[in-house]
Amino acid sequence: MTVADFVVVSNRLPVDRGDDEDALWRQSPGGLVAALEPVMQAVGGAWVGWPGQADLDIAPFTFDGMQLVPVALSAADIELYYEGFSNDTIWPLYHDVIAAPSFHRTWWEVYAAVNRRFADAAAAAAAVGATVWVHDYQLQLVPRMLRQLRPDLTIGYFHHIPFPAYGLYSQLPWRRQVLDGLLGADVIGFQRVADAGNFARAVRRVFGYETKSGSIRVPEAAGGVRTAVAKAYPISIDTSLYDDLARRPEIQARAKEIRASLGDPATILLGVDRLDYTKGIRHRLKAFGELLTDGRLSVEDATLVQVASPSRERVGAYMQLRDKIELAVGRINGDFDTVERSAVRYLHTSYPREEMVALYLTADVMLVTALRDGMNLVAKEYVASRVDGRGVLVLSEFAGAADELTQAVKVNPHDIDGLKDAIVTAVEMSDVEQRRRMRSLRRRVRDNDVTRWSERFLVDLDRVRRERTA
Repeated sequence: MTVADFVVVSNRLPVDRGDDEDALWRQSPGGLVAALEPVMQAVGGAWVGWPGQADLDIAPFTFDGMQLVPVALSAADIELYYEGFSNDTIWPLYHDVIAAPSFHRTWWEVYAAVNRRFADAAAAAAAVGATVWVHDYQLQLVPRMLRQLRPDLTIGYFHHIPFPAYGLYSQLPWRRQVLDGLLGADVIGFQRVADAGNFARAVRRVFGYETKSGSIRVPEAAGGVRTAVAKAYPISIDTSLYDDLARRPEIQARAKEIRASLGDPATILLGVDRLDYTKGIRHRLKAFGELLTDGRLSVEDATLVQVASPSRERVGAYMQLRDKIELAVGRINGDFDTVERSAVRYLHTSYPREEMVALYLTADVMLVTALRDGMNLVAKEYVASRVDGRGVLVLSEFAGAADELTQAVKVNPHDIDGLKDAIVTAVEMSDVEQRRRMRSLRRRVRDNDVTRWSERFLVDLDRVRRERTA
């Protein structure tokens, strides 16, 4: 295996494995891949990650100019490290304990062991003095492990989900180990300023380290003190990709087909989410159902399309959530459907990007009502797709995107009456006001795209490297 000067480490490789022997691997969709692929290709970088199937042990290989370094996970690893500690301990804890987290020592032990495996793979893939960028909550221990293995490396870490206030974070039995793991990085990035602040406060409470203006003084085991940067780098999307797709005649034609298939209602409201308890889907349905009951909306004039892509279907909390959502949809449709019209069109599936852009073009109102979200890129995808300058974004103030997309209609999704009022405001908004708001939103998303996000992070990481080697 050839060592690389730039190494990315994430839970998944940037490719999916298929059944076609002539094209066994295909690039995964997603903003992270789009942002980092040009960098990887320019420097001959390596990407360390799980190939997506249990017990798949394969050698490193090259794909589209990138060297890919697979990390094998057994079925037990996936159950305990991924479904267990990552998604039934860290995920609910970091999302304001919307669901109760579970704390199991066995899960923690496997999480630490798998993080060690990723760190070992990254250390082996990195050239002397290389830069390594670690991603997300599944790998919070990797930065410290890497620093112990390879003190010559420059290490970055980006946290894609929220970081909780200390009152919640302190519940974690392994709070010291996780903080120490993250402090192994030279630059620790978060979605929101508040998340970076929560992290700094946790470091002060647990370790008593000095933190000031986004810098943390970290004592090193070998002596001396290292300065780590901890600040916000709001992630974004490949804006031009969505803009280009939305201008294609065939996608615009598909948007008209979708509206016609729904009975050409005056207003189409759209929700697009992973099926997750953090996304506020039940709150959205409750508000919409009450608006129909109150007569403020009617099934003849308004239809809600809810796309809920499958997620973590073997985790009990997610199975229960799906049952509750589908029961709520059934009740609303049972009460309000007519022969010609459906109140809620519920779609428990995933769609290719082209179909999603057609849905965005169809939607007069986009409902992003997350109870807690690191960023929520769907909000930005909707804005980037609205090349017609119309449409209204209703956005939860608890989504990271709310810090940037200030011209959205903001809402507290826990306040059902407030949510109802926001939906009506969006439905009744004038064309002039829609265009004014959307113009500002599109400018913000265009000027701060995913390339800009990665550049900001990597510039800071390179500055740390140069200061250390000066």
